[in-house]
Amino acid sequence: MNVSEAVSSRRSIRRFLANPVDDDLVRELLTKAARAPSGGNVQPWRVAVITSPTMSSFLEHLKSSERQTEPEYDIYPPKLKSPYRDSRFKVGEDMYGLLGIERDDRPARLRNMALNFEFFGAPTAFFCFIDRVMGPPQWSDLGMFLQTFMLLAKEAGLDTCPQEAWAMQSDAVRAFVGAPDELMLFCGMAIGHHDPDEAVNTLVSDREPLETWAWFV
Repeated sequence: MNVSEAVSSRRSIRRFLANPVDDDLVRELLTKAARAPSGGNVQPWRVAVITSPTMSSFLEHLKSSERQTEPEYDIYPPKLKSPYRDSRFKVGEDMYGLLGIERDDRPARLRNMALNFEFFGAPTAFFCFIDRVMGPPQWSDLGMFLQTFMLLAKEAGLDTCPQEAWAMQSDAVRAFVGAPDELMLFCGMAIGHHDPDEAVNTLVSDREPLETWAWFV
């Protein structure tokens, strides 16, 4: 698989099979992903892996933890404007359409949202943290690291889902993985094999055409 194929075939998977993922493979992919670009070679990513044998214990811990009232950061800008708001709205509607959930069925939407906090059934996952002293340039480094990992995972026959929703469970996550307070939880990453029988896994989010967001001078 070449890079273009990995980019075009990567999806954010929202239903995984229970098939286990080898820890050594995850270790290898993380090591390779650390070659991602990093300004000044700061390498700000800090990663805690939830292995297959640990997953059930983590999920039990999460259920018994006190509910968090505020996320670690604003996942979306408070006043998201068009066209960004429109793109976010459409992908949500497309996803719920595949799930057969009506727009006004709030209980069903909340139940589906809660699956984020089960990693959508993925057997393995990791959490990506960043030191609170870091600024926007280092946050961009995280994005490059995470994308590199996802493409390498695709090459290795694995599927993924990056999940910023975990910022709403940072206290429980930090307590379980033993992360110090100076580390902010940025996201989780579900890792496994997609369930081919789940319609939601066929979702391909739209991308705006080049001429709407790029200009050549």
